[in-house]
Amino acid sequence: METRGDTRMQGYADPGLCRELADRIRAALTGRLRFMEVCGTHTVSIYRSGLRSLLPPEVEHVSGPGCPVCVTHAREIAACIALARIPGVIVLTFGDMMRIPDSRGMSLQQAKARGADVRICYSPAEALQLARANPDQEVVFLGVGFETTAPAVAAVVKQAGQNGLDNLSLLSCHKRIPPALGHLLAGRDLDVDALLLPGHVSTVIGLGPYSFLGREFGIPSAVSGFEPADILMGLYSLVRQQEKQKPEVINAYPRAVKDQGNRAAQAVLEEVFDSGPAQWRGLGRIEDSGLYLAPEYSGLDAWKRFGLEDIEDREPPGCRCGEVLKGKLHPRQCPLFGAGCTPSRPAGPCMVSTEGSCAAVFKYGM
Repeated sequence: METRGDTRMQGYADPGLCRELADRIRAALTGRLRFMEVCGTHTVSIYRSGLRSLLPPEVEHVSGPGCPVCVTHAREIAACIALARIPGVIVLTFGDMMRIPDSRGMSLQQAKARGADVRICYSPAEALQLARANPDQEVVFLGVGFETTAPAVAAVVKQAGQNGLDNLSLLSCHKRIPPALGHLLAGRDLDVDALLLPGHVSTVIGLGPYSFLGREFGIPSAVSGFEPADILMGLYSLVRQQEKQKPEVINAYPRAVKDQGNRAAQAVLEEVFDSGPAQWRGLGRIEDSGLYLAPEYSGLDAWKRFGLEDIEDREPPGCRCGEVLKGKLHPRQCPLFGAGCTPSRPAGPCMVSTEGSCAAVFKYGM
C-alpha cells in the first residue's frame, strides 16, 4: 500500500486500517457489488494504491464519466483548435487539454508548434492578468470541468465584467455531474449495482442533487474522498446499503464535504451560468448538463464572439473512449490500446488525461 509524504494524510493510507476496512466489506458482502467510480481521481487512486488486490472478487470496479478532459466533446476540442488559429488570439488552458487530438489528429500542442499563441495556466485567475497585460489581443480561457472548477471560472468572469476587460472571453465547456448520472442510469445497458460519488464535485454541490439516485433508480451511492481508506469507507457504506436494501446517499467524506455543499460557490455559479443541454463524449446530448454564460455575461461568451456555435467534429477514427466512459469497455478491450494509442501518442482523451482510465491502466499495468 502506497504511503504519502503528507503526514496529515498518512492515516488514510495506513495498511492496517485499510485491511480492517477490507475485512468489514468482505464480512458484510451478500453478493456481487459492481460499482462505478464516477470521478477520474478515484480511478487513479484505486489503481495506484493497489486497492483492487485487497477487495474480494465479488467487488467489481468500472470507470465512469468523471474525468473532465475525457468527456469534453469532439466539437469542443475542434472549437479550441479553431480559436488557436485565429490571429491575435491568445488561448489559455490547463495542460491536460494540450494533447487531445481532433478527428484529423491536430491538437493544441501542434497548433502551438505551428505558431499559435497557446499558453498553459494553473489558475483561471491568470486570465485576468494576461488580458490586462495584452490589451491589443483577445484572450480566451478554455473552461473545462465540472462543478469543481466552474466556481473559480465564474468568479473570473464576474471580475472581468466588473473591471471592463472587453478583450477577455470564456469558451465554456463546463458540465454538471448529476444529469449525466441520471442519463447513464436511465439507459438500459449500464450494468452497475452502486455509485462511488465524486468528493471534489460534492464539496460544491453537497448531497441534495444526488437524492434522485435512490428515489428514482434504487441505487446505493456514497460520496468518497481519494485516499485508500476513504475509498474503502465509501465501499463499505455501499455494501451496508445493499445488505439493508435501503438505497440512499451517504456522505463518507465528511471532513471535506458538507451535506449542503458550499453556498458561496453555488451562489456564484447561479449568478454567472445558466444550465442547458450539452454534448458529452461517448454519452451524447444530455439535457440540463451544460453550463453557459447567463445573458448578463453573454458579451464574454467566446462561442458567440468568434462564431463557433455551428462548429462540428467527430471522434477520432477507431477511438472507443466513449464506451470506456460508460463502463461498457475495459481500456484493454479497445483495439487501439497500447498500440495505436499510448500516452506518448494518444488517439483519444482517456489516454491523455492524468485522470483518464486508459492512461491509468497503461501506467499501472492493471
